[in-house]
Amino acid sequence: IVYVLGFLISSTLDLKIWVMMAQLQPGCPDEKEKTTALKDLLSRIDLDELMKKDEPPLEFPDTLEGFEYIFNEKGQLRHIKTGEPFVFNYREDLHRWNQKRYEALGEIITKYVYELLQKECHLKKVTLPVDATESEPKSFIFMSEDALTNPDKLLVLIHGNGVVRAGQWARRLIINKDLDSGTQMPYIKRATEEGYGVIVLNPNENYIEVEKTKAQVQLSSDSSDEPAEKRERKDKIQKETKKRRDFYEKYRNPQKEKETMQMYIRDNGSPEEHAVYVWDHFISQSAAENVFFVAHSYGGLAFVELMIQRETEVKNKVTAVALTDSVHNVWHQEAGKTIREWMRENCCNWVSSSEPLDTLVESMLPDCPRVSSGTESHELTSWKSFPSIFKFFSEAMDAKNSSVKPAPTRRSNRIKYEEL
Repeated sequence: IVYVLGFLISSTLDLKIWVMMAQLQPGCPDEKEKTTALKDLLSRIDLDELMKKDEPPLEFPDTLEGFEYIFNEKGQLRHIKTGEPFVFNYREDLHRWNQKRYEALGEIITKYVYELLQKECHLKKVTLPVDATESEPKSFIFMSEDALTNPDKLLVLIHGNGVVRAGQWARRLIINKDLDSGTQMPYIKRATEEGYGVIVLNPNENYIEVEKTKAQVQLSSDSSDEPAEKRERKDKIQKETKKRRDFYEKYRNPQKEKETMQMYIRDNGSPEEHAVYVWDHFISQSAAENVFFVAHSYGGLAFVELMIQRETEVKNKVTAVALTDSVHNVWHQEAGKTIREWMRENCCNWVSSSEPLDTLVESMLPDCPRVSSGTESHELTSWKSFPSIFKFFSEAMDAKNSSVKPAPTRRSNRIKYEEL
């Protein structure tokens, strides 16, 4: 068997030949069992999977310096020695290893951005839930010192779905472009300069992962309500399956990752729950007369869900909402007529488009106006629409004071949404 596996890894012969070789093994029970496991191996994986046997250990540095990268004065990630941008294919023909390396760097980037929010943007980290016990899973958000006491303006930032965390728009942009385009820091700094309080949501921090103990693994698979005879038969099958799996697992996946379980954070188990929780405990309690939202991608969906659940409060508190390539859908989310009407008057969605910035873009949905962000890249929409969004907020405040609604587009493109 070992000879066959070694030959399999180093050769490109047809798999059928190896199956035939396996069938010629001696007929004792142990050999039959190994032959069965080998057949199972050959039927379920391919040569690419088997080559993982030669994969380097999935062990990576835990600092930027360990990766030999640093952010330069322009906020670009560059190699310390060569000055070159980040290279994904660090090892040729090892895509899985390269991907794991990229993810490890991404986790370091997340912590680095957290530090920047506190050191450069002067935000404080606030634990969630607000009444969390010492032992329960926790999340957090960031806010300025005056977020709850500023009587005038409050800016709330919500990023999209995926691996991004508080303070980020897109991890790929941070790594491959720069901090300005990939993080929320330009928004935070400008908001601070213009007298806004700031709250940065963290909607993807929904759970913590802990390694399963053997007892937990056994408990998760145990069915105490089943009859004893059925449970014994099931246990026997599971043992046989495990034996076969363990036999080929070391060849299929030598870098086997630890088995983990997810422990969800109370009242913050999804982006939608998180948005409602932060609204109830912070935003609605703030002193600001004018609250503004910037919500990117899935963050727009989370905002619409917030409106559905807290419609009256949101209408009374929020002055304007800037969406950037939002994926919300008022039909699928069952947003009522009054919500759709409010969104038409108070929201604007800067979408990915080849048209010049702020050009009106046709929409099939009866909610808010859609204008071009000046880029066809989904990830860049928040950065490219950055100057227009603050202008939109300023006009919204002026309109509120004068009871005239703001135009969401440039003066040369001011077409009424109803006319479109």
